Amino acid sequence: MKNTPQIIAKKILLFLTILLLTMNVFSQKSDRENFFKIGAKAGANINKIKGVAYKNGFNYNFQGGVFAQLKLTNKFGLQPEVNFVQTQTEFTNDVNTITDDLFGGGATAQHKAKLDYLEVPLLLNVNVGPTKKIKLQFGPAYGGLLKQTVDSLKTGVKNIYKNGEWSVIGGLWIQMSIINISARYKAGLSNINGFSNQQWKNQAIQVSLGITL
Repeated sequence: MKNTPQIIAKKILLFLTILLLTMNVFSQKSDRENFFKIGAKAGANINKIKGVAYKNGFNYNFQGGVFAQLKLTNKFGLQPEVNFVQTQTEFTNDVNTITDDLFGGGATAQHKAKLDYLEVPLLLNVNVGPTKKIKLQFGPAYGGLLKQTVDSLKTGVKNIYKNGEWSVIGGLWIQMSIINISARYKAGLSNINGFSNQQWKNQAIQVSLGITL
């Protein structure tokens, strides 16, 4: 049984609550924040592609990458990132929403797609409270498509997704001594459909755990 967005949100909220309760054990005694920091993180990309051609429900995939943090003021900072992000989805079997020119193999064929992106967000960090351990994040991201794998495509049909997309990201960042935890929501702004005029847009909940140096 696939998780609904409400169940996923409850799991993430419980996860963050537990982590916040343990922050006093692992966090720094000093509230000083360095001008420049780097780090790495990895976690889950809980994604779906929104469009009439796709089944409802989220899928669990991998995402991870590296980042830098630049302190602008005591309140604001910038966080550029370079991430590898996997997206997986499944097409509906409704013949009214899928063109016959796209798939072969009949109604019983597997109609799944897996997309690998190199994603580059540029996020604004906003410190919440005096400790600088909790940050609100938001900003744009560009994802370049590295690879697309689609099952049961008809012979001659190759690339049905566009080579890149723009999205907007917003979320929460928790910084302990060297451990970082983040939870974000990503909303696609670009139509990634490179085959027809239907609107296909990525959506994702991204959670990660990493280190900051």
